[in-house]
Amino acid sequence: MQITPTIWLITIAVTILFFVYEFFAHVRKPHEPTIGESARWSAFYIGLALLFGVGIGVVSGWRFGGEYFAGYLTEKALSIDNLFVFLIVMTGFAVPKKYQQKVLMVGIIIALILRGAFIAIGAGLIENFSWIFYIFGALLLFLAYKQAFGSHEANPADGKFMQLVRRVLPVTDEYHEDKLTVKKDGKRWVTPMLLTIIAIGFVDLIFAVDSIPAIYGLTNEAYIVFTANAFALMGLRQLYFLIGGLLERLVYLAQGLAVILAFIGVKLVFHALHVNELSFINGGEPLLWVPEIPIWFSLLFIGATITVATVASLMKTKGDDAKKDRDQVEGEPVIAADAENGTDATDVDDTTSTTARPSK
Repeated sequence: MQITPTIWLITIAVTILFFVYEFFAHVRKPHEPTIGESARWSAFYIGLALLFGVGIGVVSGWRFGGEYFAGYLTEKALSIDNLFVFLIVMTGFAVPKKYQQKVLMVGIIIALILRGAFIAIGAGLIENFSWIFYIFGALLLFLAYKQAFGSHEANPADGKFMQLVRRVLPVTDEYHEDKLTVKKDGKRWVTPMLLTIIAIGFVDLIFAVDSIPAIYGLTNEAYIVFTANAFALMGLRQLYFLIGGLLERLVYLAQGLAVILAFIGVKLVFHALHVNELSFINGGEPLLWVPEIPIWFSLLFIGATITVATVASLMKTKGDDAKKDRDQVEGEPVIAADAENGTDATDVDDTTSTTARPSK
């Protein structure tokens, strides 16, 4: 895949313009987006990402098109998981709804910058050291384990990193609109808004460690890695408000992502063995008998895993809701009967116990 410096510059410039437009058109004036607004823009960005993938397939061949779609699906799934942590952070800091757009926008821009840096570093490492695939593969297998058996319940707002930040910086107790700092009694104070952005930036750094090795397990093309990440992050702000309630229902999302990360980790190890140059493995010769997992299989596997995790999550939460409703309905007749007789549970117990006592 031949990507000239001009194409790189145009791609980066257009990406920046999209985010600049997002800020001035939607984020600069604080407000809570409607469902309709969020749905329209989410559909627009997803459609644009799919159209771009078709363009790659037509211009550069469907092998690269398949790599893009597999990478985009993986990064989108990881980004939704990222949104879940954003939700926990903003709940922990009690960010007012109308200011959440600004926090999300800043967080997404930080994520894009961090991922861009990791993409450049990863491309350089892959070009010069083929053994890096072993490290990427092992890292993804470890992250898959953490994803499957870790917990989202820990609130980054109360973590050790944020405790350190609070000790270093003077922080106000209340928000001052969407300002990051305020001056009180001649002293500059940091608002909770800045703390929220710092926490989300820290979360972005952790998620970049997940996402970049994962997509490099699907393609070696830095251009595809960058564009798949950029499109996965575009529209993420609108998606947050569109599926905010649904996020809590995706109870098996972590397990689904763990399966995807483990699959890509194995794929990376297989690829590392196939291009092996380490002297202590097979005398430094490639293990050509090791299978290379084709991109079409990767695309199908990732799509199927996301689908199964989503459907299973919704079925689980629907079943839990139905069980709660049944339990509530079953408890109502007893309460209604007690109310009709003018007694409560305590009265019934007292009456029963009195009757049970022998008379003197």
